[in-house]
Amino acid sequence: MALISPSTPSEDYGELQRLVDDLYRQSASGSVKRVDVIIRAEVNDLPEDLMEVVNLLPSGSYKRARLCDQLNSIITAHGWAFLYGTVE
Repeated sequence: MALISPSTPSEDYGELQRLVDDLYRQSASGSVKRVDVIIRAEVNDLPEDLMEVVNLLPSGSYKRARLCDQLNSIITAHGWAFLYGTVE
């Protein structure tokens, strides 16, 4: 990760929101599996920090609200909410 001033969001700010939007745009069932999230994150070529967030997801299937809660929890635990944004 490049050194970033704590008062400046990352150039990758919002990438996780785009990931979530992409996942549920393509999900007919309204649910995605952890492996689907990881594969889509790799396809979207997320940076290392955001791949770490995705890889920390517990196994299982996720409706959008639950996935957002999990991702936001991980982002907040790392102290990265300001740098990368949260998801909804």
